[in-house]
Amino acid sequence: MSYVPGLQGVPATRSSISFLDGQQGILTYRGYPIVELARHSTFEETAYLLFHGELPGQAELEAFDRELRNNRRVKYNVREIMKFLPTDGHPMEMLQTCVASLGMFYPGSERMTADGAGPTEEFVNSTAIKILASMATLVGMWNHIRRGDDPVLPRTDLTYAENFLYMMTEREPDPVEARIMDACLVLHAEHTINASTFAALVCGSTLAAPNLVVASAIGTLAGPLHGGANQRVLEMLREIGSPEKAESWLEKRLANKQVVWGFGHREYKVKDPRADILQGMLEQLREHRHGELSPLYDIAKALEAAAAERLAHKGVHPNVDFYSGVLYDAMGIPEDQFTPIFAIARTAGWLAHWKEQLAQNRIYRPTQEYVGAPTRSYLPMDLRVSGHH
Repeated sequence: MSYVPGLQGVPATRSSISFLDGQQGILTYRGYPIVELARHSTFEETAYLLFHGELPGQAELEAFDRELRNNRRVKYNVREIMKFLPTDGHPMEMLQTCVASLGMFYPGSERMTADGAGPTEEFVNSTAIKILASMATLVGMWNHIRRGDDPVLPRTDLTYAENFLYMMTEREPDPVEARIMDACLVLHAEHTINASTFAALVCGSTLAAPNLVVASAIGTLAGPLHGGANQRVLEMLREIGSPEKAESWLEKRLANKQVVWGFGHREYKVKDPRADILQGMLEQLREHRHGELSPLYDIAKALEAAAAERLAHKGVHPNVDFYSGVLYDAMGIPEDQFTPIFAIARTAGWLAHWKEQLAQNRIYRPTQEYVGAPTRSYLPMDLRVSGHH
């Protein structure tokens, strides 16, 4: 066995949740192509599919949706925690803190180890629903609390995506924007064994409480190499300034061997199928607004065209982050909330993997290749050579 940096290509688990073919740009959830789910499904239905393996019938979906709606409120203690956090702190750190605390207000983690029998399916399903329902609430609450305002209470008469937009803005959600947000949540819900999902599996393998499993995944998603790139994309597009400057900016960037945010993917060698769908949504939003849309979109298109000539032959194409930030920005969402939206959606995938792993759990214990000093004797202070640390 030889060491593989980043474990690239090393199977870490067996899963029936999602499938990815990076050569052909195919992503499926439980066998259903992401393109079809984004077009026809809802986030609630997709979350059910990820948890349970099959699309729900009408009664099953209604029961699942009802449970999600009834669990949107969180304890006031969680709101109090938020009030003591720095207002300029990153929302991902708020989210990890508050999700980690949920188990203290919604006890039940003792069921993870009860008599070695493992948790019941009822506990796993009800806990997953509680956590998933809370995620959008926490992100929406922070949008107001960090400005010194009381949070907007969640509503049970709205869909998951509608309620999230309502909690963010305190306005009745625009139907077209709500449908776009719903599709965005579907697109981000799952993506095989990426860094955050692997973190969830490692944490889950210890039989840690499910809120801690999700908190560990949130911490991993927060890194700019994983979930934080769409925020960097916007900064990059603003730096370019106008579509005409995209080509010369890219030339200089590549010459300096700097990262072009939103391009390239460890798995995809063609354009990320999710990027195509997001671009279609931007066109839809532009049409809905009678041609009015952020100038950043035109800069993004110009940059993609310039990159096609220079990077496509290397298999470097736009990924999911390239257009998602532009889309969220056009919908008035603050930049530092982009990655939390990713986390809201991906919680469905993280919890699906957590549930799948519990069925045949084994604690992760990888090995290492030791490259340190050989065995040696301890030296008293007066015999050590100074200058070595």
